[in-house]
Amino acid sequence: MDSDTLYSIGELSRRTGLTVKTIRFYSDKGIVPPTDRSPAGYRLYGLDALARLDLARTLRDLGLDLATVRRVLDREASLPDVTEAHANALDVQIRTLRLRRAVLRAIARRGPTPMEMDLMHRLATLSQAERRRLVSGFIDDAFKGLHSNPEFVTLMRSAMPELPDDPTPEQVEAWVEFAGLCQNADFRVTLRRTAEEQAEEPSRQDVGALHDALNQAMRERIDEAVSAGLLPASAQGASLADSLVGLYAHAFGHSDESDLRRWLLARLQTTADPHAERYWQLLATINGWPASPTLAPVYSWFTAVFAKSDDGPHDGLMP
Repeated sequence: MDSDTLYSIGELSRRTGLTVKTIRFYSDKGIVPPTDRSPAGYRLYGLDALARLDLARTLRDLGLDLATVRRVLDREASLPDVTEAHANALDVQIRTLRLRRAVLRAIARRGPTPMEMDLMHRLATLSQAERRRLVSGFIDDAFKGLHSNPEFVTLMRSAMPELPDDPTPEQVEAWVEFAGLCQNADFRVTLRRTAEEQAEEPSRQDVGALHDALNQAMRERIDEAVSAGLLPASAQGASLADSLVGLYAHAFGHSDESDLRRWLLARLQTTADPHAERYWQLLATINGWPASPTLAPVYSWFTAVFAKSDDGPHDGLMP
């Protein structure tokens, strides 16, 4: 071999900008093996050493480990496959770093309690699947041994908190409060009571969409009543309540309005529970959903009418 095509480590250092120590290290690891040796025993390298060193430096700067770099250089692994796998790994690291950044900013904003700090630490270290299991485990426990409406349980299981790849501090704070709420014993009682009442609805038809429509109708009509200054205790308020009960009775095909009133009053009181409403508000914040208008004033207005009606007969509807 012509000696003009061979380079010493010093010459490679000048041509590549790498230190002699680095090139010697790469050579010892087999990434840039010497082509020959000088009469004095010094390592000499061929033209391909320049290309190998440039590629090795690029791959190392991108974060690939030495073993993977050597496999690529020795053609034991294809460069596209290796870089794709590494890019996917970086995606995971980036998502983790973004989440940790949001957690740190949330901590700086609010000065959390020890329990919140624990939840924030878990948020920063758990995978998305593990975070989902935390909530699904809460739902499993809440409905254990309970006869409940399967549509209601399906709704609870389908509405899971899913933090985006780059969450805001507000979303982190919402997740922490959401996780704390899932550990709240009072909320668990509320959820079980809701499930029991949903299982005893006065009709066996699928009423999920029907409830949404009725809730919307009730919200609109009571908003009008509140805007007009109509008090729940007034005769007009009682008349409006009767008409809304009639909507439910017709929708469910239920002729016994007195029984329907009792069921509806229990359902409205449960739905107006602050824990339940907060649960859905936090879920919307975490998932980036539009905030739903609160139904608490609507239910409070309707409940006030029903509670007064429950003190005695009203138009023959209450016994």
